[in-house]
Amino acid sequence: MELASKYDPQSVEAKWYEYWLNNKLFSSKPDGREPYTVVIPPPNVTGVLHMGHMLNNTIQDILVRHARMEGKNACWVPGTDHASIATEAKVVNRLAQEGINKTDLSRDEFLKHAWKWTDEHGGIILKQLRKLGCSCDWDRTAFTMDEKRSRSVIKVFCDLYNKGLIYRGVRMVNWDPSAETALSDEEVVYKDEHSKLYNLKYYISPEEQSRVERKCDDNVIHKDDKGYYAVVATTRPETIMGDTAMCINPDDVKNTWLKGLHVIVPLVGRRIPVIEDTYVDIQFGTGCLKVTPAHDINDHALGLKHGLETIDIFNDNGTLSNAAGLYIGQDRMDVRKQIAIDLEAANLMEKIEDYDNKVGYSERTNVPIEPKLSTQWFLRMQHFADIALNPVLNDEIEFYPKKYKNTYRHWLENIKDWCISRQLWWGHRIPAYYFKDTNGKTITVVAENNEKAFEQAKLINPNLTVADLEQESDCLDTWFSSWLWPISVFDGINNPDNEEIKYYYPTSDLVTGPDIIFFWVARMIMAGYEYRKTYPFKHVYFTGIVRDKLGRKMSKSLGNSPDPLELIDKYGADGVRMGMMLSAPAGNDILFDESLCAQGRNFNNKIWNAFRLVQGWETADVEQPEANKIAIKWFDAKLKEVNSEMGEQFKSYRISEALMTVYKLFWDEFSSWYLEMIKPEYGKPIDKQTYVATLGFFDILLKMLHPFMPFITEELWQHIFDRNEGESIMLEKLELALPTDKDKTLIAEIENVKQIVGGIRTVRNQKNIAPKVLLSLEAVAKNNYEAYNCVIVKMANLKSINVVDEKSSDASAFMVGTDGFAVPLGNLIDVKAEIEKLEKELAHLEGFLKSVKTKLSNEKFVAHAPEAVIAKERKKQSDSEEKIENQLKKFIYKNHNEFKKFFDTLSENRNEIIIIPASVVHHKIIELINECSYFKRKTLINIYFGRRQTFFNNLSRKMQKWNFGFEETREGGNLLLCKRNFFNTDYYAVNSNVIRLGALDPQTTPLSVNNLGMDFDLKNKIVIKDNETD
Repeated sequence: MELASKYDPQSVEAKWYEYWLNNKLFSSKPDGREPYTVVIPPPNVTGVLHMGHMLNNTIQDILVRHARMEGKNACWVPGTDHASIATEAKVVNRLAQEGINKTDLSRDEFLKHAWKWTDEHGGIILKQLRKLGCSCDWDRTAFTMDEKRSRSVIKVFCDLYNKGLIYRGVRMVNWDPSAETALSDEEVVYKDEHSKLYNLKYYISPEEQSRVERKCDDNVIHKDDKGYYAVVATTRPETIMGDTAMCINPDDVKNTWLKGLHVIVPLVGRRIPVIEDTYVDIQFGTGCLKVTPAHDINDHALGLKHGLETIDIFNDNGTLSNAAGLYIGQDRMDVRKQIAIDLEAANLMEKIEDYDNKVGYSERTNVPIEPKLSTQWFLRMQHFADIALNPVLNDEIEFYPKKYKNTYRHWLENIKDWCISRQLWWGHRIPAYYFKDTNGKTITVVAENNEKAFEQAKLINPNLTVADLEQESDCLDTWFSSWLWPISVFDGINNPDNEEIKYYYPTSDLVTGPDIIFFWVARMIMAGYEYRKTYPFKHVYFTGIVRDKLGRKMSKSLGNSPDPLELIDKYGADGVRMGMMLSAPAGNDILFDESLCAQGRNFNNKIWNAFRLVQGWETADVEQPEANKIAIKWFDAKLKEVNSEMGEQFKSYRISEALMTVYKLFWDEFSSWYLEMIKPEYGKPIDKQTYVATLGFFDILLKMLHPFMPFITEELWQHIFDRNEGESIMLEKLELALPTDKDKTLIAEIENVKQIVGGIRTVRNQKNIAPKVLLSLEAVAKNNYEAYNCVIVKMANLKSINVVDEKSSDASAFMVGTDGFAVPLGNLIDVKAEIEKLEKELAHLEGFLKSVKTKLSNEKFVAHAPEAVIAKERKKQSDSEEKIENQLKKFIYKNHNEFKKFFDTLSENRNEIIIIPASVVHHKIIELINECSYFKRKTLINIYFGRRQTFFNNLSRKMQKWNFGFEETREGGNLLLCKRNFFNTDYYAVNSNVIRLGALDPQTTPLSVNNLGMDFDLKNKIVIKDNETD
């Protein structure tokens, strides 16, 4: 097959996914190999692919493909969840569009519509996962409401009921008025809200007005022309129709005057008692609490304790019921607004205050939940908490990252019974059946089907007929099926001893989000120990939440959630997978940036082009160059080292790090170094030994990359050598030996070789020397890398490497560890062009700095501009000054040889003192001072570094003196300074006093070194101009 000149993800990905499917390469059957099992967190059957799915399933596929290439029998089970609330809501909406109301249908008629919807939409998300490259065993696709899973759920319900762990009772539950069903505590999301605190007047009953008396000085008694009243603060005035008491704390001195009295519920007119209980928070509001037993869990507890009446004023859909007496049929939120108006109109509102509080919302429908007394089915959870806590705490089950162990522990130590019933039709119908015994009393039996239920019922009432049995209308919570998922996908509930459950269970890894640690992870662990006596999975990898690059949660309303399929079309699946993983550390939120997908696409192109480069080389039976031999040995060792490192990263689930490790290996080590080391001269062939070794390395690299980038690696792997039909890179086992000590030594030495080459390249860049120009390298004193000379010569384009006692006077030096090297430059530098370039840059910077200083010196601007604007301008000033200083350092660095010559010309002047401003301080100036012959003669000299303005202000006290070990003198000779002004320089001579000599034009000085910014008179003056701007 001819390889295309450009990589086309669309054609490649479609071709190879079909190939994998046709050859059943994702299929798994029990055999003698070690199993590696992953069960997909089943997405909603009605869902479509979003960025969270992309992340989660990319990680799963990486783990599965990696395990497969380790030689394990990898089994990744896909499936979907029936999602009771979400699916029923979609079906109800669809029916409404067709003019059909759910209540007009029978249960069976409604379920026909629900199954039709599921059949139409149920496979969409799984098909979309194929575009991502997910290597699931699609023949194993499960659905939480298919026949096997449904039988499993019903069987477990019956078992737990018979064990006494499931019960039915009237409890205060979280009610979703939109979905019209109960919710578990975990399905309630609390949000901060800016609410109102309504202070209502509860008048003392008319017959007790005369009994009101002050019990102590601290009593807070309210009275108006209607009489005495108490004030109750509430955020929910719409619930007053359900009030059956007012409660005070017996220790609250503000309200002792209310003891034993009755009050009138405003607007309602109901007379209710004032009760006493220490539950009431004395500090909240007025200390008077309205008690509504039917609509608050704490009020319900008070009602039970004090024997209060319970009045349920809400219908299931959140409208007010007949029991409310007022606002019947109106929505609770509309009533809240209206009742506030009516209370004020009736002068029953003391005041309204702003108030911040947390409000519980349905996690499914995003409406405020309503505490509601309801008959529901519950699962006792303490038993399960007891068996599921220690396995996580003692790392029998390992969490990644570990921080979620505390989250898990806290929930299990504060566990509450699980409300498992839902008032829905779509789902697993609870297998409880009601009938009357011979005395007319309602009896409940629980059985797996009608026939078994009828058999049980007949034992209690022999006269019963099948028609007398009435099955519970509620369905089970969706999570009641999901918690069995790792067991039920292998039919381990219905057939607990079957071959597959014994082979594949417990599963290996679970990849999921921390937001369902209670809904799903904890409950699967509970079910695993209850029904298999062991953990359901060994490791749990928690992903973070995918956010945009600004840290915002992705949502349709913000428009910041890209369509995953559009990303795949644009960048290719491999590019998107890499983009996701580059930003996905375990457990931390992912700041997704589309540019990372572009980076992934670019990496695809890098791999493609590298292969085309190698494939394009011609081979010949020629002698293998020594550099190639070294390169092959080094890269072979490097592969072993990196493979070992990636193995450790996979073990600790640092998957993003593993990707970066192999990314750097391919991009930096292989492409930038190895291929350059062995690349033949243009137009010449490469030796066969090197070519074969290189193809072998490419083969290994593709295997290392395959879990992350399955499509391009398959395409190129198929091109390296001739392959048979059905062969695939995913079935190739990647086995490399661990690096030996000899390998590690070689790797370390080549790293130093790379630094030597890098040092030479740096000299080229700094001196603007073209790559084609041959250079020489000097190894000072000794060449510890002589064995690698051939590599250095080729990679740095050298004509020679010489060992010298001292580096050449015109050489640019650098260090690698403790070894010194130098590159002789001779006449390779165009000094004039270099300095002209620097002067232009300096002029631009100084002009910009001047404009900023002008703005900051404007008093009106500083007085009236916002602080942020002024701070920004000051930042510009400091940045500009720093850039100018860096330019000056660069000036010295680039021209230190010229400075050295200048100093050497001063050998006849023995007593001069040179001032070098701090802005040009650089390690290179120190080097050249130490090297130049002027100072080797130990001329009596002081060299000062310091800010010029500081020097002028206080020469003796504030100037920092640097003495380089030369003899010090303060006698004889003049000290010359220059005050910066590039073309008009004021010279100052200093002995004990500063004496102005007058302005001189540098162009008229007796001797000058052009373009160096230096002027001097060899007789008695030395000046180094300072390019710093005051």
